[in-house]
Amino acid sequence: MSDETKGTNEELDGVTDGEVVETSSNSSYEVPENTDSQDIFHHIPGMYRTWFLDYASYVILERAVPHLDDGLKPVQRRILHSMKRLDDGRYNKVANIVGHTMQFHPHGDASIGGALVTLGQKDLLIDCQGNWGNILTGDSAAAPRYIEARLSKFALDVVFSPKVTEWKASYDGRNKEPITLPVKFPLLLAQGVEGIAVGLSSKILPHNFNEILDAAVAYLNDEPFELYPDFQTGGLIDVSHYNDGERGGRVRVRAKISKIDNKTLVINDIPYGKTTNVLIDSILKANEKGKINIRKVEDNTSDHAEIIIHLESKTSSDKTIDALYAFTDCEVNISPCCCVIHDKKPMFTNVSSMLKMSVDRTKELLRRELLIQRGELLEQLHYCSLEKIFIEERIYKDKKFEESKNVDAALDHIATRLEPFRSLFVRDVTREDLQRLLEIKMARILKFNSDKSEEQIVALKQQIESVDYNLEHLVAFTIAWYKSLKNKYGEKYPRLTEIRNFETIEASKVVEANEKLYVNWAEGFVGTALKKDDFVCNCSDIDDIILIHKDGKYQIIKVPDKKYVGKDIIHVNVFRKNDKRTVYNVAYRDGKSGFNYLKRFAITGVSRDKDYDITQGTPGSKILYFSANSNAEAETIHVVLKPRLRLKVSAFDRDFGEIAIKGRQSMGNILTKNEVMRITLKQRGSSTLGGRSVWFDRDVLRLNYDGRGEPLGDFQSEDKILVVSSKGEYYLSGFEDTNHFDEDVKIVEKFDPEKIWTVALFDANEGFKYLKRFRFEVTSKRQNFIGENPKSVMLLITDTYYPRLKLVFGGKDAHREPLEIDADEFIGVKGMKAKGKRLHTWEIQSVEELEPLRFPEKSEDGYESSDESEEDASQANDQPTLF
Repeated sequence: MSDETKGTNEELDGVTDGEVVETSSNSSYEVPENTDSQDIFHHIPGMYRTWFLDYASYVILERAVPHLDDGLKPVQRRILHSMKRLDDGRYNKVANIVGHTMQFHPHGDASIGGALVTLGQKDLLIDCQGNWGNILTGDSAAAPRYIEARLSKFALDVVFSPKVTEWKASYDGRNKEPITLPVKFPLLLAQGVEGIAVGLSSKILPHNFNEILDAAVAYLNDEPFELYPDFQTGGLIDVSHYNDGERGGRVRVRAKISKIDNKTLVINDIPYGKTTNVLIDSILKANEKGKINIRKVEDNTSDHAEIIIHLESKTSSDKTIDALYAFTDCEVNISPCCCVIHDKKPMFTNVSSMLKMSVDRTKELLRRELLIQRGELLEQLHYCSLEKIFIEERIYKDKKFEESKNVDAALDHIATRLEPFRSLFVRDVTREDLQRLLEIKMARILKFNSDKSEEQIVALKQQIESVDYNLEHLVAFTIAWYKSLKNKYGEKYPRLTEIRNFETIEASKVVEANEKLYVNWAEGFVGTALKKDDFVCNCSDIDDIILIHKDGKYQIIKVPDKKYVGKDIIHVNVFRKNDKRTVYNVAYRDGKSGFNYLKRFAITGVSRDKDYDITQGTPGSKILYFSANSNAEAETIHVVLKPRLRLKVSAFDRDFGEIAIKGRQSMGNILTKNEVMRITLKQRGSSTLGGRSVWFDRDVLRLNYDGRGEPLGDFQSEDKILVVSSKGEYYLSGFEDTNHFDEDVKIVEKFDPEKIWTVALFDANEGFKYLKRFRFEVTSKRQNFIGENPKSVMLLITDTYYPRLKLVFGGKDAHREPLEIDADEFIGVKGMKAKGKRLHTWEIQSVEELEPLRFPEKSEDGYESSDESEEDASQANDQPTLF
């Protein structure tokens, strides 16, 4: 029986049945009245409350949450302490390190081994040898007996300083371990941490090594700073809602996806916290559900991530990239939570506060180290002065010294002889100092050199002056410390994660149309399972559809397998929320005998599964004419009235272009007060909204219609985008907002087939630099305009009408003056595939563009007149519904 149990039993001796007592453990116990009964319930609320709080406190303080001072969890701190004790410059078996750490950590070898591997994979404090696993693939490390480790040079520089370390007894009292290590660097921000305790968790994201040091210097200089996460796995990150790492903040992290060609994608960086296996599984699941359309996935990851995704034929690579972000782990949201231990309790803070407190602690540690160093130097100076006087004054040869009866008499004599030199000493002479003088060996006295001793004293005084200066200028000394760390180790830690602003991807716009929507007009059914009925359009299982009835009612519903919606359907299609370009043209009768109205409207957003009305809701209202126009086209209709006496006009035409586009609840314009027999389409029209304005956002390399980035102009349906890359390739694309552009894109603009381009290039086949002028040809395929040799390089491209170039010579011709040429006079406009004209026979170092001196005369038609007439606008695809 344990001592605790014995104590409890003693406290309960002599207690009557049903009595509630308070025990020494602050827990209340109710003694059952009938102990003979089989159904006995022990009421012990205080016991659970106390024990649970003890357990929760232990997990929070001693296991899961890092300490603010050194940024380490207890197991990590004990591992580093053990490795320091074992350190002799050589590698140690991990199994040996784990066993040694068990002197300080009472939770078994599994937890120690896992924490050690995690520390090693962060590539900061531990120098690893052997198979330590792969953070990209998730492969585990080899067994501890096969792998080795030692402290890195960085760890030896910044983590340990025994003279300023506070110690405590280990769990069994046999050893001492540090309360916290004197880390002189914001280790917690560099490594990041994740831990789950009882009732709280901590998730601090890793940040870039060099940016942390720059921020520390900025703080010491009272300058503003910002810190954003940086991950070993690279990728892209949107930090617009990072909120300095506080609770409630959020970052969006994406894999870096690029196109090898139109049918092949490659993932080179993966999101933080994911592995290639997890990422591939999410891609395959999305493919199985029909969200994306891919043929196969290959994992070629080794030292660097490389996942090859092969697309099915007739699959848009641009749309697939967005779909991967929308439906797979290629994009993840991470919510940081900066929870640390401070003053023996958990504290929620932010990244900036942690950095400031770490810098302040580093400054204090440096001050303490300087004070200790100063004290040691003063002691050395004190003893050197004593030794010099003792030997030079030949005190050891004094007759009284030699005739001293005992040690005490000898020491008293030495003290008396040193008294005249008291002002030369840095402190009072103690008995220990005198004893040290007695211990000087005769060989030391014989070899004593007064000049060398004086030089040593001068050197010590200079060192003391330097330490005093650093103490007086502690901020500058701390800044120099951080800068020395950056100079020494910074090159090894470049930023791997690219900071970008992500656009919000609407899942319904990028999901693969993996279903087909059908309708049975006669029976009133709609859905994807009606394979034998009329096909409406392609759709996905997350789409919404709009249903419009003959009486003017309409609803928005999810795409069903099969659903009865009524026999009076006149329109079914996929509904796009916030679509202002799709405009509905309607003629309706208000009530059974009311006026007839025309209206144009867009439906941008409504609640799902709710009835709405196009008409005014009067009973007996009826749709007479209906058309849905994806680009706000306005047609002309022919209206035939029902014959009656004294009717002067029996038919007339009406142009929807004369009707303004209003809200869906508007009444509309009066078409006629007479009864209508029929309405037919007379002539299709063009869009009344004009061309669509398009912008290019270079930050995200995407087109948009929201005014973000560089304006590209207004686009009609036949217009194209010209895309030119720095590799000397170009192609034409549409202006859809789902288009992606590669990172090497140089020019994105509205295509003008008459524009003349001037290109300076290095021809790898010839080994010389050439100049060519040409017009881009119409093609949607990637075309190379600098030659097929992959080593050819585009030096310069410009659309200036009369460009001037400056040739700077190098090599053996570096002494020659730069040459200016007029490109229009140098070479004429030729075909895109022409080689061009060699710029010069001398060796050219660079080609630079100068400001033009000539400009073309502007006209109403632009710089150049075109004999070709503009093409007519294409007709709308949507057919009107007539009644």
